[in-house]
Amino acid sequence: MNGRLELLAAYPFERLARLKSGVTPPASLPHIAMSIGEPKHAPPPFVIEALRRELSKLDSYPVTAGLPETRASIAHWLDRRFKVKVSPDSMVLPVNGTREALFSFVQAMVSQPAAKPVVAMPNPFYQIYEGAALLAGAEPVFLNTTEGNRFQPDLDAVPEAIWKRCEILFLCTPGNPTGSVLSLEYLRHALRLAEKHDFVVASDECYAELYRDEANPPPSLLQAALANGHDTFQRCMVFHSLSKRSSVPGLRSGFVAGDPALIKPYLLYRTYHGCAMPVPTQLASIAAWNDDAHAAANRALYREKYARVLPILAPVLDVVEPDGGFYLWPDVKRDDEIFTRDLFASQNLTILPGSYLGRETGARDSRAGNPGRQRVRISLVAPVDECVIAAQRIRTFLETKTSD
Repeated sequence: MNGRLELLAAYPFERLARLKSGVTPPASLPHIAMSIGEPKHAPPPFVIEALRRELSKLDSYPVTAGLPETRASIAHWLDRRFKVKVSPDSMVLPVNGTREALFSFVQAMVSQPAAKPVVAMPNPFYQIYEGAALLAGAEPVFLNTTEGNRFQPDLDAVPEAIWKRCEILFLCTPGNPTGSVLSLEYLRHALRLAEKHDFVVASDECYAELYRDEANPPPSLLQAALANGHDTFQRCMVFHSLSKRSSVPGLRSGFVAGDPALIKPYLLYRTYHGCAMPVPTQLASIAAWNDDAHAAANRALYREKYARVLPILAPVLDVVEPDGGFYLWPDVKRDDEIFTRDLFASQNLTILPGSYLGRETGARDSRAGNPGRQRVRISLVAPVDECVIAAQRIRTFLETKTSD
């Protein structure tokens, strides 16, 4: 067995299942799941129809690089959305969702463990970043994101010795779980550090199509590269997905784009890894990437949820609408595990303790050591009416606890 497997922490939802074990919620209340970032909006009918129409194409092996038409549709979307021009032949690869790509990219890019490589990442974070680093033999270094730094990693606080060992810096914008959007200048600064210390910036942008202000969509690392004069996106790799944008998490479809000097060896790795996207999935994905109207309608649904939910919760909970994504990340000012378990026991409503998404960093203040402590992640993925019911249950729970 690979001994590094023993380094992996239990996945957050495994820990959540243990936390809820033995608790019997009221049977009179239907369960509402707000713990997982799994969109529940209806998938676009034209994507489903395209998938159904192309199922006959399961009679051949797909190529790892994907169909030229798939890469072209992605390149066209990047041009429309971010005003960046990428070569569909050398700068784009379709992947089976960002989770798969985030993990495999680290395996392909990290050098031998003897070099003591570092993979830096925000804290709290998507657990794949940490797991990928550990299994590649790298040391994960956690950059705390707190209210004090606007939930954005303080890159200037990273010691020089860490940057010298760093091989990959993970960024997530809009952030999971915080919803914080990294500015173009922030991304440019990250790339200047990457150039100075010779590491790669991997930008997880799977929430980039879920944002509050239509006039100010979140920028991409690719735009920052161009602004810095890097027309071939040196040291850049971005990760995008249809799961959130198009509400098709089961399609397992996304892409990576960026530096062709990274794409080429990553494609070689993927060829051996055996993770080519099935042709019917690619053809359904083309339909999704070619249409922007359904993504705008999807955003409108999330805005409606915030507009309906926040007035219910604001009197009893520290909630604000994030700049992007579909999570609430409130400070519950008490133990987040106990809060989560008691809410489930009282209201048959599942959320996620924030501490499960973070790691201790050795800070003197124990709460600052894990920035997720005393926070919870509430996923507004259910239909609007169900989110409203959930908010009412959370408010009832908090008002009952206060009266107690």
